[in-house]
Amino acid sequence: MKTFGAISLFLLLFLSASAAPPAADTIRITQLGLRPDSRVNATPFVNEAVKMCKAKPGSVLFFPKGRYDFWPQHAIERDYHESNTSDINPKRLAVFFEGIDGITLDGGGSEFIMHDRIQPVTLDNCSNAVLKNFTVDWDVPLMGQGEVTGVGTDYFDLRIDPCKYPYLIENGKLVFVGEGWKSAVTRMMELDVYTGVIQNGDQALGGKWYQYKAAELVPGVVRIQRDGGFGRYPKAGNILALRHGERDHAGIFINESRNVSLNDITIHHTAGLGILCQYAENLSFDNVDVVPNKAKGRYFSGHDDGIHAMGCKGYIRVNNCEWQYLMDDPINIHGTCVRITEILSPTQIKCRFMESMSVGLRWAVPGDNVGFIDNKTLCTEEENVTKSFTKLNDREFILETEKPFSTGIKAGMALENRTWTPDVEIRNCRFLSNRARGLLVSTPGKVVVENNFFASSGSAILIAGDANYWYESGAVKDVLIRGNRFDASCLSSMYQFTEAIISILPEIPEPDPSRPFHRNIRIEDNHFCTADYPVLYATSVDGLSFCGNTIERSYEFRPWHPRKAGITVDASKNVKILDNKFVGEVLGKTISVENMDKREVKVSPGSPYKVVWNKAATRPGLKKR
Repeated sequence: MKTFGAISLFLLLFLSASAAPPAADTIRITQLGLRPDSRVNATPFVNEAVKMCKAKPGSVLFFPKGRYDFWPQHAIERDYHESNTSDINPKRLAVFFEGIDGITLDGGGSEFIMHDRIQPVTLDNCSNAVLKNFTVDWDVPLMGQGEVTGVGTDYFDLRIDPCKYPYLIENGKLVFVGEGWKSAVTRMMELDVYTGVIQNGDQALGGKWYQYKAAELVPGVVRIQRDGGFGRYPKAGNILALRHGERDHAGIFINESRNVSLNDITIHHTAGLGILCQYAENLSFDNVDVVPNKAKGRYFSGHDDGIHAMGCKGYIRVNNCEWQYLMDDPINIHGTCVRITEILSPTQIKCRFMESMSVGLRWAVPGDNVGFIDNKTLCTEEENVTKSFTKLNDREFILETEKPFSTGIKAGMALENRTWTPDVEIRNCRFLSNRARGLLVSTPGKVVVENNFFASSGSAILIAGDANYWYESGAVKDVLIRGNRFDASCLSSMYQFTEAIISILPEIPEPDPSRPFHRNIRIEDNHFCTADYPVLYATSVDGLSFCGNTIERSYEFRPWHPRKAGITVDASKNVKILDNKFVGEVLGKTISVENMDKREVKVSPGSPYKVVWNKAATRPGLKKR
C-alpha cells in the first residue's frame, strides 16, 4: 500500500506540474485582476502584463484556461507595412510583444475571442519567443456564409443566419455589419457540401455577377437576382462564402524576429493571412491548425493564406499542422522582387515596389546579397552585395552596391534579395479543401515536403516565381517531395495555375531552354489518387526527377481538365521519369515533351508512359494569382 500510495502521489505531482506553467518568472494574467470567462476587455490587462514581461526577460505570460475577449479599445496602435496585406493603418494590436529577448505566451488551452477589426498577436523584433496553447476566433466573423435554398432562371436564394452573420440590404446590395464595421459583399465562393470541395475559385457566379440585386424575402432569406441571369449558378444545398471587407491584418504577425516557435495553436478565423512571417529567422510550427469553428456552424476559416512567409531566412519547420477551407493557400513561402526604374550611377539604382501589397517593406540591409534578373527570361544576369538601402517613399528606394555592376544592367530588370531565403521542412501535415492551392513555395533554400496529405481542390503543390505580376521571387535549387499522399480531390476544381496536381510553373514570358529557372526537383515515392489526367506539369527546370511514384485511378470526380497528358515537361533539361507504376485504368499515360529536345527526358524501359514530342509549347497564359 505504501508503494501504491507513493506512486499515486508521484503521478499526482507529475500531472499537476504538467498542467501548470513554470513557477519561476511566470506572470499570470489573473494577477492583474482579469478573470477567465468574465467577458471583460482583456486588452488593457494584457498591455500591463507585457510591460512586466519586458522587465523580466525569459518570463512566461500565462492565461488560466477559459475565454478571454479582446476589443480594440485600449489596444496599442502601430503603423505596419504587412506583406500581402492592405496597408490600412494604424493596426490595432490585442497582444503586442516588442523588443523582448525570451518570452513565452502560454494560453493554457484558452480561447482568445476578438471583436471588431484587431490583430490578435504581434511579435515585433523579438527573439527566443514561444507562442502556445490557445485558439483565436472572432465573436462576429469578418466574412459571411449562406446556404443556397433555391435556384431560378435569373436568381438564387440564400438562407443567412442574421444572429451569426448580421446583415442588411443597402441600395440593392448585401451588406454585412459587425462591431464597429459595415462592408458589402465583394466575392462569393461555392462549397460543395457533398464532396467538400470549394468549387470554381472566384467564378462561383460567372462574369459580371456583381451587377446583382438583393432583396430580403423573409428574415434570414435573401434573393440574389441579376437581369439576364448569371453565367453560373450555385447548387441548392451548397454553402456560399460571402466575402467582404479588407485583408487588413493577420491573425499572428511575426516581424523581424528570430527563433520563434508556435505550438498547439488553432486559428479559427482571421480577416487576412492566418500567420504572417516577415523578415523573420528560424521559425517552427508544431500542431498549428487554421480550420473553421465547426462548433459554431462555420464552414470557412481564414480570408486568405494559412502560413505566409515573406523574406524569411534560416529555417522554417512545419510539422503536424492542418489547414481547411481557407480562401487561398495553406502555405506560401516566397521573397519579393522589385523593378529597377533608373540607373543612377555604376553602383546605385532606383527601384520600385510593383505590387501594391508589398509597398513600404524594408527589403534590404547592408550586406544582403542581391541578384539582377532579366524579367523576360527570369535568368539571373549577375549578383552583388548591398552597401546601403535608402527609402525615398513607400513605393521607391535607392540601393547602393559594394561593387560596380555591368553595363548590361538596365532599367526594367528586376532585383531579388537572395539573403532572406529560408530552408523549409514540411512534414506530417494535412492540406485539406481550400479555395486555391495546397503549398506554394519559392525559395532557393533546401526544401523537404514529406509524409503529408493533400486534398486541396486546385494544384496540391505550386512551385512558382515571377518578376512581372505578383513579383514573388525565388527560384528553387533543392526540393524533395517524398512519401506524400495526394487525394482524388486535388485538381478537382478549375482555379489559377491548376495545370496539374504538382505544377512547376514560374511565370516566364520567354523561357530559355538552355538556362532553366528552377533546379534539382525530386518527386519520389508518392501516392497519387487521381480522377483526371495531369499529375505533373513542369516548365523551366534543370534536373527534374519523377521516380518510384504510384498513380491510382479514382472515380470520385468527373475528368474535366483540358490537358490530356499525365506529365508535361516544357523548356527543361535533365528530366528522369523512372520506376513509376499505375493502379487501375489511369488516365493520362502520356509524357508531353514541349519546347525542348526529347533526348533531355529519360524514361524507364517498358514504362507505362508514352513519350510525345511537341515542338511548340502549350503553356498557359500568364496572369496574376
